[in-house]
Amino acid sequence: MSDSQFSNGGRRAFLAGSAAMLATPALAQDTAAVNSTATTENERDLTETVRRNISSFRTLDWQPYFDNTNNGAILVDIDSRAVHYWSEDQSIYKLYPSSVPLTEDLTRRGRTKVVQKVDGPSWRPTPSMLKRNPEWPPFIGPGPENPLGTHALYLSWTYYRIHGTHDTRKIGRKSSNGCIGLYNEHIAELFGMAKVGTQVLLI
Repeated sequence: MSDSQFSNGGRRAFLAGSAAMLATPALAQDTAAVNSTATTENERDLTETVRRNISSFRTLDWQPYFDNTNNGAILVDIDSRAVHYWSEDQSIYKLYPSSVPLTEDLTRRGRTKVVQKVDGPSWRPTPSMLKRNPEWPPFIGPGPENPLGTHALYLSWTYYRIHGTHDTRKIGRKSSNGCIGLYNEHIAELFGMAKVGTQVLLI
């Protein structure tokens, strides 16, 4: 992320996290940096009174978004931070809270599809991630430190995934470099229902 996108709160969290990491082994430092609070949007002060629009997280019909549900259909609503799934025969409908990209320039919208399903994915930062975060490790294998969680649905767009996360703070927030994150139990369920070829629309 750029300096202009890196808030003062984010700077403090990053600096505090960096200081704490100096005493940890190198691999732990690397994975801690990837999973730090600096990679998650800061929320409002919880003592502040705000009006909230809870109606945005609501059930939807598939018809306004897809011509059919062949191979199933996944709708990712960036604004309401929700993932909708309809099975091919429309007998199953699921609605999951999700994380979304940190910034608009990291956000992609449009039609794609699931091209690969991976149980226990490995993670490699993209070239642009490494440019922004040179301290990040070049590879993290499957396990509790993996930013992709337990399962991943790879999309036809390069580097874009719908995946799990072990960091439950990220769900419902702007916290990714472009991917869509779900609780591990939710991605495991969606992984079991989605197919290679499932339609995906990000709006």
